[in-house]
Amino acid sequence: MTEKLALNDYPIHELIRSRWSPRAYSEQSVEQEKLLSLLEAARWAPSSYNHQPWSFIVATKDDPTEYNRLLSILVEFNQGWAKTAPVLILAVAKVRTDDGKINRHAFHDVGLALENLILQATSFGLFAHQIGGFNGDKAKTEYQIPEDYEPATALTIGYPGDPQSLPDGLKERELAPRVRKPLQEFVFTQKWGKTSFLLKD
Repeated sequence: MTEKLALNDYPIHELIRSRWSPRAYSEQSVEQEKLLSLLEAARWAPSSYNHQPWSFIVATKDDPTEYNRLLSILVEFNQGWAKTAPVLILAVAKVRTDDGKINRHAFHDVGLALENLILQATSFGLFAHQIGGFNGDKAKTEYQIPEDYEPATALTIGYPGDPQSLPDGLKERELAPRVRKPLQEFVFTQKWGKTSFLLKD
């Protein structure tokens, strides 16, 4: 297992420090009770007006047909590494409310639900990798997703595996340290681009 702790400038929770997005997964299955806990954590995420606009399509290697079906909506590059993960999820956002109004917070709220899911996974020693590279139109057709819903992201979940199993390019990314912009670049006061007083010496 590769440990990639965040090099944080200020104290943060250990779950946040240790969360990262691997591409190398172990063959070990994810226990059903743990998978249900992950989905329960997502269920309790906050959402605008409590609309709870998230839905999840789940496939595991216990059902190879359904697993390969979900895998097939990923772009070819992502299929190459994601096929080692024991669990695949497609997260879907309900983009209109029941009265037909556009819910501009839907994707944001799905993200909140997924962060709950991912932090719960991290607490179990599991890891997740969100995937933007997938065919949304194919997903809608394949799963008969209703008109008011949009696929938001795909997700791999599993126990971390050996980075040496990845092709060279991906292996280097797997082993590289995690990098984030400093707070000074995105925390502002008074006007856009003016570094917040919180960060002044």
